Amino acid sequence: MTVDAGTALVLVKFAHTAAWAFFVACILGVPAAALRGRFRVAVFLSIVVWAEIAVLAANHLRCPLTDVAMRYTADRGDAFDIYLPGWLARENKRIFGAAFLAGELVLAACWARRMRRAA
Repeated sequence: MTVDAGTALVLVKFAHTAAWAFFVACILGVPAAALRGRFRVAVFLSIVVWAEIAVLAANHLRCPLTDVAMRYTADRGDAFDIYLPGWLARENKRIFGAAFLAGELVLAACWARRMRRAA
């Protein structure tokens, strides 16, 4: 079965949007879990995000799905490869990079507080 370029692009955009939502949930889950004292969950979510950062770093700070989407369209607008508003696609790394850094700091602070109480 052959899929036309338009259908292929829609499928890639859905997959990319789902992956984005998954990683946003992980990023937001780090401080949420840490604040509840669920450190194993927080660390697991953190490791998942660090793995994604490694993938992005290895791919010139771009999601590999962007490269796949490029095969099916000449459009190179901010959100050509994902179902997000253009401004969010453009500022995504800045917004969620800062959120992840803040979450890591919350995790570290909660862990340190727990260690002080345990001592």
